[in-house]
Amino acid sequence: MTTHRPPTLEDVAARAGVSRALVSIVVRGVPGASPATREHVLQVAEELGYRPDSRARLLAGRRSRLFGVTLTLNHPFHADLAEGIYAAAEALGYEVVLSAVTAQRDPRRAIDTLLDYRCAAAILVGSLVREPWLSALGERLPVVVLGQRARSRAVDVIRTEDAAGVRLAVDHLAELGHREIVHVDGARGPGAADRRNGYRTAMRRRGLTQRIVPGGPSEEDGAAAARGLADAPPTAVLTYNDRCAVGLLDVFVRTGIAVPDDVSVVGYDDSQVARLPYLRLTTVSQDAAHLATLAVNRAVARLEGEPVADREVVLSPHLAVRGTTAPPR
Repeated sequence: MTTHRPPTLEDVAARAGVSRALVSIVVRGVPGASPATREHVLQVAEELGYRPDSRARLLAGRRSRLFGVTLTLNHPFHADLAEGIYAAAEALGYEVVLSAVTAQRDPRRAIDTLLDYRCAAAILVGSLVREPWLSALGERLPVVVLGQRARSRAVDVIRTEDAAGVRLAVDHLAELGHREIVHVDGARGPGAADRRNGYRTAMRRRGLTQRIVPGGPSEEDGAAAARGLADAPPTAVLTYNDRCAVGLLDVFVRTGIAVPDDVSVVGYDDSQVARLPYLRLTTVSQDAAHLATLAVNRAVARLEGEPVADREVVLSPHLAVRGTTAPPR
């Protein structure tokens, strides 16, 4: 069985009848080749389907123009952030490499991959490494933690005020007339503690009885919470995030609990799934594109040695009201 390998610089050089060094000069776009030779080499490269090894080119430089980004797979809001990071980085002439955190791949391993690529800076989304490793990383290269708190003074933080976002959701539900508002907790997920505290503060301020049920960041967590609530559902549920809300909605629909007629549901993040036409989830909105742009700009500022006033930038969220909330019956 024949294995087809991608064409190399040597292949282009052999076909074009020139040296490998001359081909390298041409594909890198640096002076040293005549216009005719440059055109000939590029034509041969195109015929062979040669593509430069961008990773090798980045590693060869004294300082790469490469941002490393960690994120969690299957998380729609992280995908939104990654899309924004790509757009902001490319506008400034930087490339992006992603390194995922999974159940079998912890944050430290994900970061080690970015270090292997000699990234100029790291933007960390999702699960973080523990102290003091995070501080040591921040001393090694610019690090921006995106979307959650970080205690280390060696890294920058760009996040939304999670407690304020949950208070917006509770106020919205209370103003609709809801008095039984349950919070499905995010366990140890990023921002979960702030969202939990925001719920408690908002409920206490309104004189309402608090009820927090175990949850987490996934659809399975939301479904498990819904099964525990199905026998005696409250009039409103506020979930840790949009994914959790999707799992909760699925169980409610399957058990004959109508949303929003029987139960109003609010998510958190305003990810792509929340905006799907058939879902139209009311949710606390974080501006992913703006967060991503701020993170990229902060990383560039650190690389360029620009003065930075505040290590932490905290944005105010807003509520996106759609079709899953209504006054109680």
